[in-house]
Amino acid sequence: MRPISFKGILFDLDGTLVDNMMVHHRAWQRKLSELGLEYSLERVKEEIHGVNLEILERLFGDKYTPEDRVRIAGEKEAAYRDIFAPELAEKTVGGALDFIRAAYAQDVPMAIATAGPEDNAFFVIDRLGIRELLGHVVHSGMVTSGKPDPEVFRLAAEGIGVALENCLIFEDSVTGARAANNAGCPVVVMTTTHQREEFAGLEVAAFREDFRGLIVERQEGEGFMLAL
Repeated sequence: MRPISFKGILFDLDGTLVDNMMVHHRAWQRKLSELGLEYSLERVKEEIHGVNLEILERLFGDKYTPEDRVRIAGEKEAAYRDIFAPELAEKTVGGALDFIRAAYAQDVPMAIATAGPEDNAFFVIDRLGIRELLGHVVHSGMVTSGKPDPEVFRLAAEGIGVALENCLIFEDSVTGARAANNAGCPVVVMTTTHQREEFAGLEVAAFREDFRGLIVERQEGEGFMLAL
């Protein structure tokens, strides 16, 4: 991996700092069972994607009112937090906390840019103990256009006072990497969720299994460099 110059770092959360996508699948499996749909975990993984309210409308049509769908979606997320709480420490991506602390010590501006809801975002951030290290957090309730639209990254960059094009992005998903490309930012992909070949046609600065070995160095003048 060649060194990458930047002035701020934007982190996706789910799948990037914590390896939790299967936990979401398990929470959906539990909730759907309560609603009378018995899905295997493999079927959930293959079919249940997207925004919670849209998933419920797709699966159940007009069986539930809009208010019911909001309630059910909230119950699914509560199930996710219940399942994930005792597992979060062991599912933190290797080296992530050390990397964030080292970057903070170098005064690197950092923000979270997640497609997840606010409660989930701060549930993870606070259990990781990194809220005070971050300059800003953007969650799904703050955006009107989801990834691959780069809005979430633009808002995160604005929140730390760094021009978007000067930010380095860490992601795990194909959609997130495409959003980083659309933002004009270098992206490092964590291979927690997807295989490298799924990113064909996208500009990816590096693929990493985790954050171990990544080093942030201050450059002469202004900015920073990511090096191995």
